[in-house]
Amino acid sequence: MGTPVKRIVLSGYYGFHNSGDEAVLQSILLALKEQGERQGVTFVPVVLSINPEETARTYGVEAAHRMRPAEVWRTLRGADGLISGGGSLLQDETGTKTIPYYIAIIRLAQWLRKPVFIYSQGIGPVHRPFFYGWIRSAFNRCAFISVRDDESKALLGRMGVPADRVEVVPDPVMGLSLREQRSPKGDTPKKPVIGVSVRFWNEDRSELQAVADALRLVLEQSDAHIRFLPFHLPSDEQASLYVMEHMGELYKERMSITPPITHPQDMLAEVASCQVLVGMRLHSLIYAAGQFVPMVGVSYDPKIDQFLNRLGIKTACSTQKPDANALAEETLQLWNGVEAWKQEKQQAIERLIVEAGRPAERIASYFTSPHKEN
Repeated sequence: MGTPVKRIVLSGYYGFHNSGDEAVLQSILLALKEQGERQGVTFVPVVLSINPEETARTYGVEAAHRMRPAEVWRTLRGADGLISGGGSLLQDETGTKTIPYYIAIIRLAQWLRKPVFIYSQGIGPVHRPFFYGWIRSAFNRCAFISVRDDESKALLGRMGVPADRVEVVPDPVMGLSLREQRSPKGDTPKKPVIGVSVRFWNEDRSELQAVADALRLVLEQSDAHIRFLPFHLPSDEQASLYVMEHMGELYKERMSITPPITHPQDMLAEVASCQVLVGMRLHSLIYAAGQFVPMVGVSYDPKIDQFLNRLGIKTACSTQKPDANALAEETLQLWNGVEAWKQEKQQAIERLIVEAGRPAERIASYFTSPHKEN
């Protein structure tokens, strides 16, 4: 009897040139492959993407257009299951359309009697209580539920999802590994690097002005080179250039920005080459942790604080209260204490890396072990 082959659909924020979400996709694909080989099942992933041609080319998988209902329906009908996640899919902070879209995909799969696996999602914020019933109804019919932090589990509990059905695991990107060494893109800094990931958030740009002021203080007191790492193109590139401009001509030679990077493992390699990382983007901080690079967080969303809390780290400041002095102080402290930081955090990081593969392990087990139909 041959190895069973299972077509599994992946639903997430894929194909939008967001390095963090692309890293989630790459991490899930690698974890499924590893666990499938370990447990004797071959997964054939089919990714719902806004740009299916590019997604298929980048990752060597099948892909379907996420916004064409007939195509989504055919894809789910021909599948053996659906993975929803990871990432912050079920939140209404950015608008009212996100939750209905992802819940609709889940409910369609369930209507077609396909098992649904919630893969390390960050739930919330959900400001509109009428969404609670939608999420509860869909999640209570899922074969497996995993979330990336205790706060997400608690929120699901308030919605009526039983706590014993929800497993807390790290973000899947904690399990992402470097691939074979690539040739660096652009000019590679010769001095030790502080990586910086910024995004637009405040309308008055006060958060980016504080980052610029902090980085000037850091350059005054170190020999560092500042390397900007745009995670979401093109907006993060524009935010990076804004900070560079506000740092002034004096430090022009000690700053650079990566050329456009779309493959997550290429960005992971950039982060791995840093001594310290200053990050607003969640996945810039997760990349750093996975490569044992000391990180300084600037919080614009509770998910930043929640991730850093798992490593016993507090954010240096927030976009609500930008603080250039606190940001500079924390960055310089890590810059001068890299090895001590690594020694202190090594055990916690290694544990998260191992736990990041748990959802893929559970999914492979579902298809290789006797189970009850949901």
